[in-house]
Amino acid sequence: GDASSYEHLIQELSNIDAGDPVQEANLVMTLKALSQAVSSINEHHHSSLISCVLGLSFWNYSLDVADVLMEFIINLATSNGGFVDKCLDMLVRNFLPPSCGLPLHLDLLTRRLILGGLTADQLLLKKEAHLARKNEVLERVHLAIQQIAELVPTAALRLQPIILRRMPHRIIHKDWNALYVENMLRVESSAVGEIIGGRILMAVVDRLIEIDVEIRWEHILHEDTSKVYIFEMEMDDDEENEEDPGKPGSEATTQFAKYSGGKQSLGEVADKMDVLMELTLNHLNICAHEGRLPQVYDTLMHSFQSTILNTHKSKFTQFLIFYLCSLAPASCGATFASMLCDIFVTKSRSPNTRMTAAAYLASYLARAKYLPLFVVSASLKRLVDWCLQYTPQQNNEKKTINPGLHGVFYSACQAIMYVLCFRLKSLIDDPKQRLLIEALPLKEILEHKLNPLKVCLPSVVEEFLRQVKAVHLFDVSQFITANNMLETNESKAFGGVERLDMFFPFDPYLLKESDRFVRPNFTFWSMVSTPVEEDEFEDHEDHMIDEIATDPWDEDLERVVKRASRGGFDEGQSDEEDFEEFECAMNKMSITPKHTAFRMPAKLLASTELRPDMPARLYPT
Repeated sequence: GDASSYEHLIQELSNIDAGDPVQEANLVMTLKALSQAVSSINEHHHSSLISCVLGLSFWNYSLDVADVLMEFIINLATSNGGFVDKCLDMLVRNFLPPSCGLPLHLDLLTRRLILGGLTADQLLLKKEAHLARKNEVLERVHLAIQQIAELVPTAALRLQPIILRRMPHRIIHKDWNALYVENMLRVESSAVGEIIGGRILMAVVDRLIEIDVEIRWEHILHEDTSKVYIFEMEMDDDEENEEDPGKPGSEATTQFAKYSGGKQSLGEVADKMDVLMELTLNHLNICAHEGRLPQVYDTLMHSFQSTILNTHKSKFTQFLIFYLCSLAPASCGATFASMLCDIFVTKSRSPNTRMTAAAYLASYLARAKYLPLFVVSASLKRLVDWCLQYTPQQNNEKKTINPGLHGVFYSACQAIMYVLCFRLKSLIDDPKQRLLIEALPLKEILEHKLNPLKVCLPSVVEEFLRQVKAVHLFDVSQFITANNMLETNESKAFGGVERLDMFFPFDPYLLKESDRFVRPNFTFWSMVSTPVEEDEFEDHEDHMIDEIATDPWDEDLERVVKRASRGGFDEGQSDEEDFEEFECAMNKMSITPKHTAFRMPAKLLASTELRPDMPARLYPT
C-alpha cells in the first residue's frame, strides 16, 4: 500500500483537538472506516495506528466519537485475539478521566498538551467537566468490556490483572480512588464478575485495609500552621510497588508523595476511608437485593480470614462483614459467629490468631443488634465448653497465673464476660435462654487457680460481676473479695502491656457518612439494659463502663474532629490541652480504657515490652 497515506493518517490521529467539530467529524468517519477493516489490521505492521486509536480518551470527545470508538475497540478485540489485552487495557484506562493526572490514565491528547506546557493545575480544571460526563462515558466503557467478554471466552481472566495493575495508589485523592473502586464494583456485579468478581471484591477490601491501617491518631504541631491532628502516611512500600508492575496500585507515585509530603490531613484521609466504605457498603446492599448475598458472603469470609483477621490495626474495614451479616442474621450472621468459634477452638491456629478470633467474637456478639439470642448463647456455650476442657489440663502447673502461656484461655474468659456485660439481661429475660445461661459452669471456670478474674481487663470483670450479682446467677462475694477490683500485674501482663484488652474490633464506628449503614444494627453501651439492684443504683453510676453516653459521634468528639479537619484549634490552648480534649472525646467510644503505651511510635516498640504484632485500638498512637 501507499506508506505516505498511512503516515498521513497517523499524523492526523495524533493531532486531533478535542472540541473541534470538523476534526471530530473527520475522526468519526475514520473510526467507522477502520471498524470495517479490523480484519486487515496487523499488530506488528500497524502498531503506530493501534497506539494512536487506543490512545484516545472517551472523556475528551463528543458522544459521536465515543460511540464509534467503542465499536472499533469491540470489533478489533473480537477479530484478533492478539489485540484483546490492548483493548481491555485501553478501556480500564478510561475508568478515570485524564484530569486525574495519573500517568497510567493519560491519553495521547493530554500527554501532548502537557509536553506543550499544560500545568497540573490547568489539567485539574478539566475535572468538573469530565465528571459531569461520568455516567455516559462509563456506560460505554463497561458495555464494551461486557461485549468483548461475551465474544472472547478468556477476556474476563485477562481483564483481572489489568484492573489490579491500574489501580491508583492509596495516597491519591479520594475522588479518583472512589471512582476507580466504583468501576471495580461495577465489574464485580456484571456478568464478567461471575468469573473474576471474587478477586475484584477482595482487591477492594485490600485497598480499604491499606488506607485503614495507615490511620494513626497523632498530635503533631505544624511548623508554619496552627495545631492539627494528622495521619502520617507510611511510604515504605512505595518502592516495592514500583518495582512490581503487576501489583495493585503499581504506578509510579513519587511526584504525588513529594507533593503531599507523605502526609494527609485527618479530614482528607478519614473522608477517603468514609467515601470508599460508603461505596462498598452500598454495593453489598445492592448485592443482597439482587440475590447474590451467598456468593459475596463467601468472598468476604475468604478476605476476612486471609487479610482482615490478621491485620492488627484495622478499625473500619471489618464493618463490611458486620453490615453484610445484618442483611441475613439467621444465615450469614449465625455462620460468621460459628466460623469465629471454629477458628478459636482450632489448635493448629496460632495463639495470636485464636486470641484475635475471640476478640472478634466477643465484640460481634455484644454489638450486633440483629443477632438472634440463640446464636449468642450457642457461641457462649462453645467458649465455656472449651474453657472447661482446658482447665483440668493445667491443674499440675506450678505457676498457674501466666498470661503469656495461657493467653488463649484468658481471651476466652474475657470474651465470655464481655458478651455477658452486654447481653446478660436480655438472655436472662428469655425463659429458654435463661435455662441455658444458668446451666453454664461459669463459676467453676472463674474460680480455677488460673484465676481469670485477676488477669482479664478489670473494667470488664467488674461490670460482669456486678450484673451476675444483680441477677443472682451465682454467688460472687468470694470473687469480689479475692480480686479487689483493682488492675493487677497479671491483668497488665495480659492486657495492659500486650494490649489485647484494647482490641474490640466492633467498637463504635467513627466514619460519619457510612455510619448510616452501621448505626441501625449496632448496640451502643448506652442502649444496654443492665440488671441493677436497688441498693446498688447509685454505686452503679460510678462503675459504668466508660463509653459514649448517647452517640458515638458526640458533641465533644464532633467539635474536636471538625476543628482538626478545618486545620486548627483554639489559639489560646496548649498542645497538651488540645491532645487531652481529643483523647477524652475518643475514650468515650469504647468499653476499653486508654493506655499511654498507645502514644508510642512504632519505631520504639522494639525497645519496650510492647509487641508490635498485637492488634491496636483506635487511640492516638
